[in-house]
Amino acid sequence: MVKNRRHYVVIMAGGIGSRFWPYSRQDRPKQFLDILNTGRSLLQMTYDRFLHSTPNENIYVVTNENYGEAVKEQLPDLTDDQVLCEPSRKNTAPCIAYASYKIAKQNPDAVITVSPSDHVIFNEPVFHDVIQTAIDAADDHKLLTIGLKPNRPETGYGYIQYLETDNDVKKVKTFTEKPERELAQKFLDSGDFVWNSGMFIWSATAIVNAFKEILPEMAEVFQETIPMLNTADEPQAITKAYYQCNNVSIDYGIMEKAKEVYVVLGDFGWSDLGSWESLHELSEQDENKNVILGNSLLFETSNSLVQGPGDKLIVVQGLDDYLVVECDNVILICKKSEEHKFRRYVAEVKDKKGKEFL
Repeated sequence: MVKNRRHYVVIMAGGIGSRFWPYSRQDRPKQFLDILNTGRSLLQMTYDRFLHSTPNENIYVVTNENYGEAVKEQLPDLTDDQVLCEPSRKNTAPCIAYASYKIAKQNPDAVITVSPSDHVIFNEPVFHDVIQTAIDAADDHKLLTIGLKPNRPETGYGYIQYLETDNDVKKVKTFTEKPERELAQKFLDSGDFVWNSGMFIWSATAIVNAFKEILPEMAEVFQETIPMLNTADEPQAITKAYYQCNNVSIDYGIMEKAKEVYVVLGDFGWSDLGSWESLHELSEQDENKNVILGNSLLFETSNSLVQGPGDKLIVVQGLDDYLVVECDNVILICKKSEEHKFRRYVAEVKDKKGKEFL
């Protein structure tokens, strides 16, 4: 495929991956880990995927300032200017505003794809076709996202309802954030809902105009940074900008309020690999639906995931739907299907046991 010099990619890689604790730690979150044992981290796999159609110099990574060196270590082909370090975590709207204003200054005609760093794509040729469809549809008005065909009533994802049309680009009717299971089943049965992938495509003009119209205060903050972008004064300007920004997601802040929002449907073997549950689904399972990562013996155990260091034997008996993980200084044993409680566990560990366990 010919690389499109007008196409830019923004990879969001600033999360702490708390749902993958204790394997994912604050000093080395999941995007920097080789979770699938491919020899490449999730961040590196995402970068490799976009190199197929995008020049290396057009790929940017936005991360927390604590992880800037880790990004440069894993992606040595990027220049310092392509690694955008956030001074604080303010959710995805400021992250995307920072990258979009920077790219718009460099190339006002740019079309930008925004992607999380922890997605797994199994059918990359189809993925590239879907992204290209969205790029082709991008103009000075449309905001596009990728919608994924749901195969279960998942309560951990957002949903997009679209208006049926004959072409591949559908007008978005509604967004719904992480519904209860009963509602998720109704969405699945209706046939006109897809999962919100968290991937976006738009022209630099369209997204900057959307910020000006819908989040004018944030737009004003980043407008003031433009003279300093791509200069030595950029870090100082961005620190000041983030201090003034509210914590808001791009979905809630822009996508749910914009008028010209469209979805391109994709079915390319996707997982956000956001949790142990998703790793269990993706991994090879034994006859009892167990996933064994490391050195373990399981008895009368089913639908569970057991991971530990190879130099220790883990023996498990009588568990169903459990997660058993030993990683560094933490052993975790909990119900695999109740991982929505992980943030509470992590918060209590920090409060009662100290940061050395995070």
